[in-house]
Amino acid sequence: MIAAAELPFAFRKLIGMKAGITMKQQHDFTEGNIWRQLIYFSGPIMLTSLLQTSYQLADSLWVGNLLGATALGAVNISGTIIFTVLSFVIGLNNAALTILSQQKGRDNEEGLKNYLNAFVVILTVMALALGTLGFVFTEKLLLLLGTPDDMMADASAYLQINFLGILFLFGYNFISTVLRSLGDSKTPLRFVLVAVIMNILINPLFIAGFGLGVEGAALATILAQGTAFFYGLIYVLRRKLAPFSFPKLPAREEIKLILSLGIPSGLQMSVISAGSAAILSVVTIFGGNTVAGFSAAQRLNSLVMLPAQALGTAVNSMAGQNIGLRYWARVRKISIYGVIYNFAIMLVIGLLVVVFAESGIRLFIDEEEAVRFGTQYLQIIALCFPFLGINFILNGIVRAAGAMYQVLVLNIISFWVLRFPLTWLFSWGFGEIGIAVGMGASFIISSLAAFLYYRFGKWREKEIFSQTG
Repeated sequence: MIAAAELPFAFRKLIGMKAGITMKQQHDFTEGNIWRQLIYFSGPIMLTSLLQTSYQLADSLWVGNLLGATALGAVNISGTIIFTVLSFVIGLNNAALTILSQQKGRDNEEGLKNYLNAFVVILTVMALALGTLGFVFTEKLLLLLGTPDDMMADASAYLQINFLGILFLFGYNFISTVLRSLGDSKTPLRFVLVAVIMNILINPLFIAGFGLGVEGAALATILAQGTAFFYGLIYVLRRKLAPFSFPKLPAREEIKLILSLGIPSGLQMSVISAGSAAILSVVTIFGGNTVAGFSAAQRLNSLVMLPAQALGTAVNSMAGQNIGLRYWARVRKISIYGVIYNFAIMLVIGLLVVVFAESGIRLFIDEEEAVRFGTQYLQIIALCFPFLGINFILNGIVRAAGAMYQVLVLNIISFWVLRFPLTWLFSWGFGEIGIAVGMGASFIISSLAAFLYYRFGKWREKEIFSQTG
């Protein structure tokens, strides 16, 4: 047999052995170089997240430029509801990542196959139920958000079409999660890339070319998501990348475990969404320029935090495989390396943001007062980015053990005990600039809370599978 080192480099790269990493090491995190695995595994997740962000940005750019401010407002209001649904999907996928990665680490092929089937059935039922209820109650949901009368028709049409295609949103996100739980972060990049390219190309065609307006934007979105879903499903089945099977009724214990982890995980995202809305209520006190500057800064923040979020997902999967085998020494190393990697990359990004803050803000707005506040806000908060990243890493480790309620409590502390009260308190004492001071202080204190629970909490005692089951 020819040794791997004797193979030509191009051939080793082709079969997934780039830079000395064997195919087994790429998908099995219970052995091998943790540094290398963390870098190679988290990189594609970062790119995937960046593409998904550009997907949403492209939607707004096409609608705003082709249909005007009113149509853009209608899409953004509908987008709030879609984001809430997506947040719940992400929460359920976090539960899937934990369960499936532990089964992968245990090398339990039958258990992996059964839980994969259970997730498919449960998510399909949830998608169909949410899609139906959302379609029926679209107008009531929009009224709850205070949608202006001149935007109601467009917002309603956009939202109803998205609810009709919600199965695709659930589907291609779930397939990506399954592959990541098995240690493959590269393949999901293909599916998102397909969706992004399609969305960019067909959006103007449907909006202006076919004269469908906002409805065309919604149809383009679900067509792109549907294509990504079916492409991903066919690709995975043909290459046998995951043990999907024809759906069957899952066992009661499988449903019980999925819901016991999935519900609190989904609520975590709801806590984050509600907390963000509460903070915005503090910002609005200071008027339009402050809101504009804050909104521009938040758009940049959503890009800046992608590496930390990707690392959180990466360590969740890596730790999950090792927790499945109770390899605690290796879990500890994953935690340490993840925190160090996060701190280094987020510190560099933070320093770059400090230097280029004003230029970044001016990409979105040009009102001087708004630019001034947005710049000051970014320059203060950028130095606290590494601490916020620690939350993603340590919460990802704890989540990998199945301690979903504990992470939910940590998120409640982060947003409702620290971030919202501190933002309000510092803004009351120091004016608009206190918003940044309060936010930054909450990042630092919440990272300490995450560390204290990681260090002294009982999450290691959580055992979602028996060692013989």
